[in-house]
Amino acid sequence: MPVIREEDLISGFRDLGLKNGDIVLVHSSLKSFGYVEGGADTVIDALLKSVGDEGTVMVPTLTGKPTDSKENPPVFDVRHTPCWTGRIPETFRLRKEAIRSLHPTHSVAAIGAKKIILTEGHENSKSPCDENSPYYKNALLKGYIMLIGVVQESNTSIHSCEEIAGVPYHLQKEITEAYVIGYKGERIIVRNRLHDWNKPPTDFNKLDRIFYEKGIMRIGKIGNSIIRLIEADKMFEITVELLRKDNYFLVKKLE
Repeated sequence: MPVIREEDLISGFRDLGLKNGDIVLVHSSLKSFGYVEGGADTVIDALLKSVGDEGTVMVPTLTGKPTDSKENPPVFDVRHTPCWTGRIPETFRLRKEAIRSLHPTHSVAAIGAKKIILTEGHENSKSPCDENSPYYKNALLKGYIMLIGVVQESNTSIHSCEEIAGVPYHLQKEITEAYVIGYKGERIIVRNRLHDWNKPPTDFNKLDRIFYEKGIMRIGKIGNSIIRLIEADKMFEITVELLRKDNYFLVKKLE
């Protein structure tokens, strides 16, 4: 099995088009690479070096679960609640320089020059991935979405597109008062229409070919991992337009 080192990762990320000053939201599978010398920390260091001091790296640190509801509101501690999005995000959020957005189910952690701009105000969102979320701000600031060894099903920004387009199936009908414990131990109530875990099954992977054919996604390989780099602003334009034309475009058709 080949050994993947930091310099291999930086070279691969740069070959895909990542450069100094860029913003990138990274969804990842560490094991997809094969063996990485130094593990998750090496991948994080390579990403940070690829965008430089003026750039920003974000990762989704999701904590939502099927039982979240008005009757069973989630409680989220920004410092201590672990995420379920993988080794890289969990390692990333624990770095002292990382800041994590104050959302009870769809938080994002960020390191870099624009980390505050991207994460602040998420607790004011009316839904997990709306215009106040880091997912949408990434598009406004012309950032990228990177998928490391995962497919479009892991692309949380597509949920943001669903929310912007106002699809009728994605969110719970009732508003939930969830509890967030902030960095100073303060208790914050976040009122949201949360993700509906009982929604119809969707197929985000049908967007993959569209993004590639529209020229907004580049695909590369580092070790055993297939890497996708997507222009976030153009992804939003394309996906929101498709969903406004057909609210159920991403819903799997019954056989």
